[in-house]
Amino acid sequence: MNNFIYTNSNKRYHTLDYYYKQKFHSKVFKISLNAGFSCPNIDGTVGYGGCIYCSKTGSGEFAGNKEDSIKTQFETVKEMMLKKWPEGKFIGYFQARTNTYADVKTLKKLYETVLSFDNVIGLNIATRPDAISEECLNYLEELNKKTYLTIELGLQTINEKTAKLINRCHTLDCFEEMVKKLRTRNIDVVVHIINGLPYETKEDMLNTIKYLNNLDIQGVKIHMLSILKDTPLEKLYQKEHFKILTKEEYIDIVVSQLELLRPEIVIHRITGDPKVDDLVEPTWLIKKFCVLNDIDKEMVKRNTYQGKKAQKKD
Repeated sequence: MNNFIYTNSNKRYHTLDYYYKQKFHSKVFKISLNAGFSCPNIDGTVGYGGCIYCSKTGSGEFAGNKEDSIKTQFETVKEMMLKKWPEGKFIGYFQARTNTYADVKTLKKLYETVLSFDNVIGLNIATRPDAISEECLNYLEELNKKTYLTIELGLQTINEKTAKLINRCHTLDCFEEMVKKLRTRNIDVVVHIINGLPYETKEDMLNTIKYLNNLDIQGVKIHMLSILKDTPLEKLYQKEHFKILTKEEYIDIVVSQLELLRPEIVIHRITGDPKVDDLVEPTWLIKKFCVLNDIDKEMVKRNTYQGKKAQKKD
């Protein structure tokens, strides 16, 4: 029997689909957009070359073509979605690279263009904790009063040794400070983490989740490390042949992570979704729905659910 309260299906974790249906009473789609932003970790402001796993599209594999206008990108996906769900609502998802890395005038024009489209109920903005200025924070606070706003921050790991290896170029303190600044303004925060980073242990990955469980965050995206062609990570892998998690190991770690997370934290993603043509390893990631189904099966087998072992600091 599934006693998990944040579900209307067989899922034993707090899915994004469930959250949206409770909040908006409708099917909601995120439409990924590429606004052509750069990144302070690429242009030399804090580093060069970007994070070592980052693809040429800046983790925007399924975002639109940056050569197209934001309106064209949005409408292309929207038309496909409306054929299946005519009553659907939409969230504009600024996904590729660092989407607060510009002056506020530029940001305002981009964000508010998307908000002007029909049936758009909010924005998700993916960025870095070191790339949100005070002026930008003030603008985001205003925006949050007008629409449903979520800021997505890339953390990946709390292990500083790994952070240096992947060339993240921001500290854990910087991340935590930005979470507090956003939450002071009542802005929802979703955090990205990556399982299977080079030389990390299961304990490292669980420690990252334990740390997040004690922060005021509203959602988590759990990724499996994808080794993509033509990235610094691929070169490192060819040279050092570090261990890649098997599908079974990944599922075991994810289920253990879910047990440690407060049940009200929404799971926005629970596996990777790489482009097949770009993927070097792990090849089991190609079968996304098998991974999702096997996570469900493992939770049933363990008779567990999100938050079963969650502990809050005093």
